[in-house]
Amino acid sequence: MSEPLHVTNGDSTAHTLEQTPLGGTVLSWRDVLHEGPLRPPARPGFLEARSAFLAAAGWGSAASIAAELGARDDELLVALRSGRPVVLWFEHDLYDQLQLLDVLALVQPAAVPHETLELVQVGSFPGRPGFRGLGELSSRELVTLWPSRVRVTRSLIGDASAVWDDVRAPEPAALAARASASVAGLPFLPAALARLLEELPGPRDGLSRTERQLLHVLADGPRTPAAAFVAAQELEDAPFHGDSWVFRALWELGRGDIRLVETAAGERVPEPTGRADGLVESVSFVEQVELVLTPAGRQVLAGEADRVELLGIDRWVGGTHVCPGALWRWDSDRRELLPPA
Repeated sequence: MSEPLHVTNGDSTAHTLEQTPLGGTVLSWRDVLHEGPLRPPARPGFLEARSAFLAAAGWGSAASIAAELGARDDELLVALRSGRPVVLWFEHDLYDQLQLLDVLALVQPAAVPHETLELVQVGSFPGRPGFRGLGELSSRELVTLWPSRVRVTRSLIGDASAVWDDVRAPEPAALAARASASVAGLPFLPAALARLLEELPGPRDGLSRTERQLLHVLADGPRTPAAAFVAAQELEDAPFHGDSWVFRALWELGRGDIRLVETAAGERVPEPTGRADGLVESVSFVEQVELVLTPAGRQVLAGEADRVELLGIDRWVGGTHVCPGALWRWDSDRRELLPPA
């Protein structure tokens, strides 16, 4: 049997897999699918939209990103069509679960063989009560997961593809329904989709959960972006954010005259620079600039003002473009989707 192709969530896990005795090659599924548009449904248009969004966020040129994403897709499909063993390695958080849906939907067409496709999927690990993901495991620990892999059935592929269609729908009603429904073989999916819905504005304050957590940690006193990121991650049930995307959220909250966050010197939050996939931002911004809440930020955090009314909104949550004309909200307490007024 030929050596396997291991498909996983990012470079950290990929590097550790390469150090195991499992053999084969490793493919990182590089995309941050909880950020930016997940439309249109056709694959070429989907990759074009993702490339344009990621380029605007600082990943590089749209053309080079599109080429990278296309080559990634091709490597997986060629492996399956040649009968090569393909093993998917994904964890329980939102970042991974969306990537897993993307992978399974890509191989959904009947013409793509699935007989050599297997899945390792974990939400915990023995001896690690604070387990956050595959990237923190050693090569020896990853090898212990090898016997737990299961064959990916055509039924699972079809179910995952249907969920992916609902995630990418132009309105989030189907996504909300999926967050309350189980899918055999994908036990971590409902919680992950519920977390995605929490990126919609809240009914009381207009904040996403990410934004609310950032305001909460800044309410305790000045913090650098790096310190705010670490503290906000501690408030997550299953941390999934990369630091650069949290820095961009702080920048969004710190723009304009009626900003919710500003520097300790009373200035707007500077825009983070550099590639937005976890590479180091400007040290002066990440580790030296201290951020504080403004009076408006404290009002919003207390539910006395609305973030959307103060700052406006232009955000994608799955396939839903959240903007003033399509202001969907999510009530986390009631687990209820609120349509535009």
